[in-house]
Formats: sequence, C-alpha cells, structure tokens
Amino acid sequence: MNLLDKTFGIHAKALQVRGQRLEVLSQNIANADTPGYKARDIDFKSVLGRVQSPDDLAISATRAQHFSSAEPASDGGLLYRVPFNTAFDGNTVEMSVEQAQYGKAAADYQATLQFLEDDISGLRKALRGD
Repeated sequence: MNLLDKTFGIHAKALQVRGQRLEVLSQNIANADTPGYKARDIDFKSVLGRVQSPDDLAISATRAQHFSSAEPASDGGLLYRVPFNTAFDGNTVEMSVEQAQYGKAAADYQATLQFLEDDISGLRKALRGD
C-alpha cells in the first residue's frame, strides 16, 4: 500500500463508486420516455465492500437473515429498480424517484469529495511544514 492509499483511505474508492452511481441514475433520467427501459441503480455498499481489502472492515453475520436482499446484484453491483407504479410501455423509470435519488447521490458525492479535499489539504500542510 503506497502513501496516497494510506492518506486517502476508502474515500478515493468511494468517490469512484459514487461517480458510477451518478452515471447510472443519469441514464435512468435520460431514458424516462424509452419504452421497455428498466431503471437501474448501484448497490453502493456491496460494490464498496468488494473493493475494500478484508483488513479494512470485517463484518460477520450472526444470523442468515441479516444480509437478505430482495434481488441479487448483477455484475458491477447493478440492480433493477422496482417501480411504485407500472407504465403501460414497460418503462420502470419514475422521474420523481430518480430525481430524488440523483439529488441524494450528488450530495453524497460532494461530501466524499470534501473528505478528499481535506486529506489533500492536510498533506500539503505536512509537506510545507505548517
């Protein structure tokens, strides 16, 4: 593990996953009128859990029911979103849900970016001897 990995920790990896989630959500919004389009989302926790090393976080279940999921994740942590209301054309994108999820994901992205900026600022101060 190099110095930057130790300095930035999980935040650099989290920023990548959050960026991918924003892309998926924006694709959903762009395809809101596409017949047959299935809305998708990224399971942030499972994707980030796969990129973490086992030493970073060890979680163990005490019962099998603790980690149940309604739908198994496909490659890349992508899941299909289950709509509240079905459309006649088979499209599962609900604009209000997608916009709300995008807003929350953008705020999460900004928070993670702020953590990285703070880490970089601390590294600069250390290098300058402040």
